[in-house]
Amino acid sequence: MRDVIRQKLAEALAFKPPRLTRREARLPAIPNKVRAVIGMRRAGKTWFLYQCLQDRLAAGTPRDALVYFNFDDERLAGLEAKQLGWVLEEYFVLCPQFRDQQRVTFFFDEIQQVPGWELFIRRIYDSEKVDVFVSGSSARLLSREVATELRGRGTETVVFPFSFAEYFRYHGDKPPPAKPSFTAKAERSRLERAFQEYLTVGGFPEAQGLPPAERMNLLQGYVDTVIFRDVVERHGITNVVALRRLVRQLLGAAGGSFSVTRFYNDLRSQNVAVARDALHHMLAHLEDAFLIRLVSLATSSERQRNVNPRKVYPIDPALISAFDRSGKANVGHALETAVLLELDRRKCETSYVLTPAGCEVDFLARSWDNRLTLIQVAADLSDKATREREFRALADALPAHRRAKRLLLTPTGTDSMHAQADAPKGVTVRPAWEWMLEK
Repeated sequence: MRDVIRQKLAEALAFKPPRLTRREARLPAIPNKVRAVIGMRRAGKTWFLYQCLQDRLAAGTPRDALVYFNFDDERLAGLEAKQLGWVLEEYFVLCPQFRDQQRVTFFFDEIQQVPGWELFIRRIYDSEKVDVFVSGSSARLLSREVATELRGRGTETVVFPFSFAEYFRYHGDKPPPAKPSFTAKAERSRLERAFQEYLTVGGFPEAQGLPPAERMNLLQGYVDTVIFRDVVERHGITNVVALRRLVRQLLGAAGGSFSVTRFYNDLRSQNVAVARDALHHMLAHLEDAFLIRLVSLATSSERQRNVNPRKVYPIDPALISAFDRSGKANVGHALETAVLLELDRRKCETSYVLTPAGCEVDFLARSWDNRLTLIQVAADLSDKATREREFRALADALPAHRRAKRLLLTPTGTDSMHAQADAPKGVTVRPAWEWMLEK
């Protein structure tokens, strides 16, 4: 085992980081913390570690003081927590000049494969001059339990599938415009086309460039892996039939309201036996695995928040078409999903609004500095009745949220220009892609 570790370390020090699409995920600016990189499987966490390694290299850290070590290796099967110390011992044999002289950064990928890994991380962080990044696709590192495991020593960074800006950077020969609202007509047309493709293809890196049928198979395989590795195996779920039906229901109805009680009654009518509490647990596990996002009603009452249905969204707009069986275009649902995920990337606290008149506003977003924005998302504003309905919902929501800005997002600039002419005072209509590309 030590020979394998020694060989992997030698390879790690000779490893040249690959070219990559720069991700916009940010590390918390808190010193002396273990950096936990979390998110759904295949979202790009390993490549984000490469990016962090490159950033430190560019900042002047010696290459030999940056160590990427992947534990997803069959040769390391059976490695125990007490043997993890061999990684440090063998590294300092290779690079003795750095011990207690140079701060060394370790990037431990898939370390959760070793039971008791957190004890090792806590020990070396307290006793060695090291910085540590940890990332993984399953077990405890998949969830926000990492903060508990590291007992206050860790911070977390969530890596999502590509944002639209990252998607455009991946496919384009030049970066997105610095000022998206001030672009020439030809460039705006190119951006709108790319955005339409993004809503279909989504942001999973491996899905880029695949034919539609292969992309669907890939995404469905991702979901199956989450079901069995991150929910069934991890939490000991035995009612796989109910779990699969729950996943199909959630991913096939993006942006719709979901009630556990209603779904429980539907399963009972189909003679599928499952406990109501079990469904609540499954729902929490799926959100914990970053497969779905649940959005609650905007209210100060905890009881109202709990009794009202929540809206459900997938972690990527491409998952909608992979699980929708209606055969219809899902531009509206995909757009709404993309907007929510952008709000998550901006670390907004997000809920939805029901007005006394029965209108619904898609999102009430509270930013980190406590600014409020009422956001309505519409796939097509060419019809005057549709525009009036969207404006009425924003107007009805304003009395309860008077400090909030009002924003209506649509896929195209043409729609936004026509709608802005009819918009009430205080309502801004913008193309969603333009809003997403803002820094």
